[in-house]
Amino acid sequence: MKKSKKNRYEYLTTTPINRLIPALAIPTIISMLVTSIYNMADTFFVGKISTQATAAVGLVLPVMAVIQALGFLCGHGSGNCLSRMLGAKKNKEASEMASTGFAISIILGLMITLAGYLLLTPIASLLGASHGTMSMTKEYLKIILLGAPFTTSQFVINNQLRFQGNANQAMIGILSGAVINVALDPLFIFTFHMGVAGAALATVMSQFISFTILLIQSRQGENIRLNIKNVHINKYYILEILNGGAPSLFRQGLASVSTVLLNVIAGKYGGDAAIAGMSVVTKVAMFAGSALIGFGQGFQPVCSFNYGAKLTKRVKEGFFFCIKYSTLFLILMAVAGYIYAPDIIRFFRNDNEVVKIGAKALRFQAISFPLMGCIVLSNMLLQSIGKGVKASIMSSARNGIFLIPCIIILPPIFGLTGVEMSQMWADVFSLIMAIPMSMSEIKKMK
Repeated sequence: MKKSKKNRYEYLTTTPINRLIPALAIPTIISMLVTSIYNMADTFFVGKISTQATAAVGLVLPVMAVIQALGFLCGHGSGNCLSRMLGAKKNKEASEMASTGFAISIILGLMITLAGYLLLTPIASLLGASHGTMSMTKEYLKIILLGAPFTTSQFVINNQLRFQGNANQAMIGILSGAVINVALDPLFIFTFHMGVAGAALATVMSQFISFTILLIQSRQGENIRLNIKNVHINKYYILEILNGGAPSLFRQGLASVSTVLLNVIAGKYGGDAAIAGMSVVTKVAMFAGSALIGFGQGFQPVCSFNYGAKLTKRVKEGFFFCIKYSTLFLILMAVAGYIYAPDIIRFFRNDNEVVKIGAKALRFQAISFPLMGCIVLSNMLLQSIGKGVKASIMSSARNGIFLIPCIIILPPIFGLTGVEMSQMWADVFSLIMAIPMSMSEIKKMK
């Protein structure tokens, strides 16, 4: 949807909340769901090779999470800030923020590629690769690392478009890469007999295509143009990016740490089958949560733009609107996940031991699904209004502050069941933290 600067301001500040958020959220939900599908595509197709191949792809997931975390750091950091600046009608500063965030993401992506290649074997060992999975883990990892600069920068452009209210354009870029990835996976893995390397190559090529399309989209219509002349890597812009993006960095970064820990402890109590089962559950849970995150990302530009325009009543209205409908959706997902857990796991890997472990873990996860709406949206609220410290603490809760202790404490007491129930208990404790942190800011909005 193309709008003049005046129309964009009016669109985001006057459209009724119950129409505005769904209009921005639907393209983002589609993007997130399709992204999750193509993230699961590797697991699905590699699952046809062996349990060790499934485990190897799962072991590399934390590295992919770190790369995405850096993209979200720059994307959410610059996006939140430029949206508030546009709401306050500071267009020059918004342009400088966009270009600076993009430039930093490219630099960080290149650093990840270089460091990863220099430390390939130690990283694979740290991720928990066993003698049986080491070769495939390194084979998959070294190709994924090549795509790091495109991954980080595509997340930046995607989020900047979204925070300008152009969710449809952001969706097209992500969707294109996802479709390419799903098409290339079976071609490279089975037709060209490339195995896990084929899965990695399909992922990297899809990321490059998404990056290219999003870059073209950013130069159309009234979107803020990325220009090297507007790059200012100075203290002001770096702090703004950290304030708005640190919660995303902590969320994804700690997810990476906890996934490594989960894989190591799962392997200790159940071997490669446990790693494979928990890896499948992680991907399935990400798919279920992607619709929620997409819905919340429809709220974020509404929240940050209206907060910048000092229309806090609309911020509160949007927050409670999202809490209500996301919780209803998650209840439905929880019921389906609990009932069909064995069939879902078997779809990815038809191994009785993997199915037994994964189904039990998925049912524990389903119990806490309905809590995620309040947890995730509280984090998005705090992040979008510039409460960086609170948002960082909140985003660290589910994947770090509570999950890591649960992974360490529960397995020695309950064995493999302790691994399987860890995320459920982390969600319960995260909800207890989310309610007072979000409501304290809501009460200030008068």
